[in-house]
Amino acid sequence: MEKTRTQMMGDKPKIHPAVDVEAPPPTAPLMSRGLAASEKGGSSQSQQQPPPPLRTMPAAMQSSKPQKTRSCCCKCVCWTVGLLVLLLVIVGATAGILYLVFKPKIPNYSVDSLSISDLRLNFDMSLYAKFDVKITANNPNKKIGIYYEKGGLLSVWYTNTKLCAGSIPKFYQGHQNITKLDVSLTGQTQYGSTLLRALQDQQQTGRIPLDLKVDAPVSIKLGRLKLRKVTILGDCLLVVDSLSTSNLISIKASNCRFKLKL
Repeated sequence: MEKTRTQMMGDKPKIHPAVDVEAPPPTAPLMSRGLAASEKGGSSQSQQQPPPPLRTMPAAMQSSKPQKTRSCCCKCVCWTVGLLVLLLVIVGATAGILYLVFKPKIPNYSVDSLSISDLRLNFDMSLYAKFDVKITANNPNKKIGIYYEKGGLLSVWYTNTKLCAGSIPKFYQGHQNITKLDVSLTGQTQYGSTLLRALQDQQQTGRIPLDLKVDAPVSIKLGRLKLRKVTILGDCLLVVDSLSTSNLISIKASNCRFKLKL
């Protein structure tokens, strides 16, 4: 019976898995050429690790350095502009305070008299002229003194032609001071015959227009402080009745204007 039972157990049917007829045939796994070659080369090459992947920095990290440089430049520009504005404000405030404290005024001049010592033609047909001019310089400022520096010039013109010129003396004029100046002017002009004829024709009318110009470099004194040099420019339009060397010349009209040149 045991034999029969053994045969019966040996005759037990075996169960096999069902095969799907419609399934596609199995395919070999995809492998890179390099990996296939390493497998063919041996176990030592198969154990070699692939190269690490390349790292790429984020765009924010890449652009951080240019942004820092740009921000530093912006800060420098802002500081520079701010300092310039502050400096202008300080200078303007200082000038305003000085103006309110000292109340500066431009000095004025007047022509007291004009006389001609010589007016003649030379052998080269140039016109030689020698004038004597007396002027009054008035400094109306209460707290400002004026230093008249070397290089001041006083000149007489007729129709855009300079007849003569002379130097203004160097001196100091205190505040609220009136100074009398006597300046001798000499000059020589080409084409004297034409110019002299024009002056003689104008003299017959009894009104000869002359232009007295002042060019005086001065330094301003504020208290004990002596400021930088500026220039006083003056223009006096005169009308005289004669240019005779023997008769007294009368000034019929005088109009003077002055300005400062920094």
